[in-house]
Amino acid sequence: MAILTINGRDIEISDHEVLNLIQAAQRAGVEIPHYCWHPALSVVASCRMCLVEVGEKKPDGSVVMQPRVVPACQTPAKHGTVVVTNSPKARAAQAATLEYLLLNHPLDCPVCDQAGECLLQDFSYKYGHARSRLRDEKLIRPDKYHIGEQIVLFTDRCIMCTRCVRFTREISGTAELQVIHRGDHAEIDIFPGKPCNNKLAGNVVDICPVGALCSKDFLYRQRVWFLKSHKSVCPHCATGCSIWIDQNKNIVYRLRPRYNPQANGHFMCDEGRFGYHHVNSKERLLQPLARRPEGWMSLAWSELIQDIRDQLQKITQAQEDHRVALVLSPWLTLEEVWLACRFVRQVCPRAKLVRGPVRDAGNDDLYPKGPHGEPPPPDKAKFIIRGEKAPNRRGLDILLVYFGPSIFSWAQLLELISQHAVGHLYCLNADPLWEPSPSELELLRSLKTLVVWDVFPRNWQDLAHWLIPATTFAEKNGTYINANGLAQNFRPAVIPPEGIWPETRLFWELLGQPGLYHAPTVRREIAASVSALRPLDTDDLGEYGTIIQPAA
Repeated sequence: MAILTINGRDIEISDHEVLNLIQAAQRAGVEIPHYCWHPALSVVASCRMCLVEVGEKKPDGSVVMQPRVVPACQTPAKHGTVVVTNSPKARAAQAATLEYLLLNHPLDCPVCDQAGECLLQDFSYKYGHARSRLRDEKLIRPDKYHIGEQIVLFTDRCIMCTRCVRFTREISGTAELQVIHRGDHAEIDIFPGKPCNNKLAGNVVDICPVGALCSKDFLYRQRVWFLKSHKSVCPHCATGCSIWIDQNKNIVYRLRPRYNPQANGHFMCDEGRFGYHHVNSKERLLQPLARRPEGWMSLAWSELIQDIRDQLQKITQAQEDHRVALVLSPWLTLEEVWLACRFVRQVCPRAKLVRGPVRDAGNDDLYPKGPHGEPPPPDKAKFIIRGEKAPNRRGLDILLVYFGPSIFSWAQLLELISQHAVGHLYCLNADPLWEPSPSELELLRSLKTLVVWDVFPRNWQDLAHWLIPATTFAEKNGTYINANGLAQNFRPAVIPPEGIWPETRLFWELLGQPGLYHAPTVRREIAASVSALRPLDTDDLGEYGTIIQPAA
């Protein structure tokens, strides 16, 4: 056990931990300002913002301090180290560093996207001078919109921390970014003809400590102090990245990665980052619709509930419940699947349970890439974009096995329909990107009953008998289980548009359950019934989630 002293307070660090002074100070609740250091990147100690006084406690209790301040990011936390972050010498070094960083920095905070979450603003207020002593004109460099399809570089704001350069070399492995020129002419740029368009490129915006790199998708759309951040899970692949959903007035403006060592680490892919626009779409289904001889008619939810009950009861009374199929999307939460299966088993005991279409891009995409774009070995990968795009396929399969006895795939269902073994289909599609092919639509026309839940009308209007609006991932309250067996619960970041009921509310009403739907209660019910999901018997699965099964 190593014991350090930081600003007069002793901190214990276990022998197996390798920390620097910034990390050790964080344990003590002490902030050491820094720009270039990032826990997922190599240490370069270039910004010099983290300069502190360091000494050593001798066996006799005396302390010998080094004559110079040293960078905390580059100094390991060792037993007997004495650190002073707030001495006059350390404060003077921090203030001088800030003054140099701000010499040519533009005073454009009112229009900068980073304003409100900018470390340059925060540290200037805490550690810097109130005004600049520069009397010469500031250097002005052109902005660079050619950096990438999704990012723009405001060159004047850059403080040359090189986090972005190291990210493209150490995490994505694509190395598009570099430092060009030298001295006070140095700036970030791309290699000619090679823009930063790798699948992880949006992360350079997150790790930029100032407003130099900005997202074109978010640029000038919202001030960050108006945004409300909500913890959630990305639905765009089986990695199940932990994310922040930032919204204001029920409009989602951006997604950001949320650190989770059991899922995505510090980062997320661009497919997930920019895959939220369907939440705000004006093309969404907004109310239940029923096909009548005179055309589509809107239904009240109470009418819909009665129609579904009556329809399924008639099918069962006619001894046709074996020809009913329930399609469950792997984009549904555990709780939605549980309630839907309970209801269908209650009214149609012989109904077939079908795993909905699982979009699959093939092999997993591993990073960092090698010199010729080759992926690293799986045990050396720092980030994985799963080929399987469903966030809860594993959780869905566990519940389908429980409700059994047989589980059918989408391909098997189509075969059963072609053989007239299925005549009544209830399809819960929660995948915002999937839609049936023309040949599949033609086959579905032969059904006696087709009831579809979907975010968009798509081509369902030509053949469905009922169309029911579905909710998006940002509106759900439930649990996903990723490819590694990690269960994560999340709550709604926004409420659905007026007129849309969450799927859990609909099936709660169909089951005739008293009171209101409560996700932790349903999750405990699942855990008590399904042995594989016993670890879910808790109100909250924790900041990083809970492993329910090791990866297959």
